[in-house]
Amino acid sequence: MNSENTICSITFFEYGKDKRRWAFNQMKLAIEPLQKSVGISFFKLLGTGSGFGFSLKPDFRTYALLIVWKDKLAAKQYTLSDAYLRFNTQCKSNFTYWMGCIQSHGTWAGKNPFTVNHTHSGGPVMVITRARVRWIKVLRFLRNVSKASRSAENARGLIFTKGIGEWPGIEQATFSFWESLEAMQAYAYTEEHKKIISLVKKEGWYKEELFARFVPLDPSLFHE
Repeated sequence: MNSENTICSITFFEYGKDKRRWAFNQMKLAIEPLQKSVGISFFKLLGTGSGFGFSLKPDFRTYALLIVWKDKLAAKQYTLSDAYLRFNTQCKSNFTYWMGCIQSHGTWAGKNPFTVNHTHSGGPVMVITRARVRWIKVLRFLRNVSKASRSAENARGLIFTKGIGEWPGIEQATFSFWESLEAMQAYAYTEEHKKIISLVKKEGWYKEELFARFVPLDPSLFHE
């Protein structure tokens, strides 16, 4: 695999009430089939939170599948693959964001899954922020981060955001989509957000963290 050719996708699947137990069970049952899928270098099955940003309250209607594809050819097979069809046959609706990485630092499960292979020349950006919170810091984390998350509701230039994660309160992440890099940075540099970052570093809340930025890619490029 040439990591310079990797493509990232994140799909949000929404389920009707009668399929939510099935969707919840896939957090475990779908792991092995995805591990056997051709063309995937990294994936995460993710629950989502209700409300904005990091959230302790789960959204049992919506689940996410994050994938790093080895190359464009593999990505183009997504909607024909078991990785997609397994969920598409059961969900009420779904939407996929296709992304090229422009910046990434930190680790997720011990490695950085994203390779920087695109550049930003203006226009929208997407961000994934992920953290594994130390048990001893969970209450402190939730008490403070919820304030910053709520402030995102009024952030200018925010197109979409959703809390995602593997374990509520412990392994949390946020996906956000912004009209521009400037809009994202304006929010990042608000007093509330800077205060949280300062506390994170000073008090050592995270056992592991990752921050990655992406540019959106044309969805039509990944359909046969």
